[in-house]
Amino acid sequence: MSAAKYALAIQRTGLVNSVGLNAPAACAAIRVKVTNPTPTRFMEPGRTWMTACQVPMDPPLQGVHKLVKMAAMAAQECLVDVPRSAWAKLPVLLCVAERDRPGRLPALDANLLRELEQALGATFAKESVVIEHGRVGVAVALDHARKLVHQQGLPQVLIVATDSLVSASTLSAYQQATRLRNARNSNGFMPGEAAGALLVGAPQSAQDLLCAGIGFGMEAAHIESELPLRADGLRQAISQALAGAGVTIDQCPIRLSDLSGEHYYFKEAALALARLQRSGSGEEADLWHPAECIGECGAASGLTLIGVAAAAFKKGYMPGMHALAHMSNDNGARAAVLLHQRRA
Repeated sequence: MSAAKYALAIQRTGLVNSVGLNAPAACAAIRVKVTNPTPTRFMEPGRTWMTACQVPMDPPLQGVHKLVKMAAMAAQECLVDVPRSAWAKLPVLLCVAERDRPGRLPALDANLLRELEQALGATFAKESVVIEHGRVGVAVALDHARKLVHQQGLPQVLIVATDSLVSASTLSAYQQATRLRNARNSNGFMPGEAAGALLVGAPQSAQDLLCAGIGFGMEAAHIESELPLRADGLRQAISQALAGAGVTIDQCPIRLSDLSGEHYYFKEAALALARLQRSGSGEEADLWHPAECIGECGAASGLTLIGVAAAAFKKGYMPGMHALAHMSNDNGARAAVLLHQRRA
């Protein structure tokens, strides 16, 4: 591939969500479309309990403690083959909710990385940073990891994402904006929570799964604007990712998206695809959206897409050699990642 020397190999994945507490269990459940919404401690105006896709914990946790616990579980799954003595030289890129996300816990940038280190009993490399970019955060982290690996010569980078929309302030804000799915509103999402991790490094094997292209865009007609939607931002992000990998949209039989139920984002995805397709074959790629199983998981959504795709390539049910993942933030930020399974 044209960008192979800048590609990243995805070496291990870790996932924690409402349908599985590790990557194999979560991906198997998502593949067969298992979902597990449960009642929360919060009520809707009609005096019925709100439901959400919650991660079960024993004992129950909430707030920053749950974010740290989920992140630690996903990170440990990725680090199982990395000697503990090497952790001090391993940078961690920790993806969390964007600063303007309703109900976002305060001081995540200042405290969460330190608390993750404490939970794991480790101190990670000085290059470790917190990435506050919400659903597109995994693409930002992969782009940063690519620089650390190919420009600074670091052998491996750990990317971790953790987020939860199951809090009183977040649920209240989205409920007032009529964005939660319930019996009275089909144009909304189910709130969820999740964590994920990716261990990435320089390509080593002919069988590596590669992150071969990354793209970004900005959509002026975001969900909170009143501008006409043309999907310019998402089209730009996908175009950059495809160009970086040297492939076309018609070579991607699978698209993975953070779509979680809102009509706006389905319309955006359809518009972007229509503007990119040039073959005239009439064959549309299958669309996988794990949020139908695990809910809207914020900053963990994008990393979940990569984890699901990695499992599909590993288990042999991913058709073709390429998969495209794309993500969209409410504030207009757009990102896309092109995955390529190398062949011997």
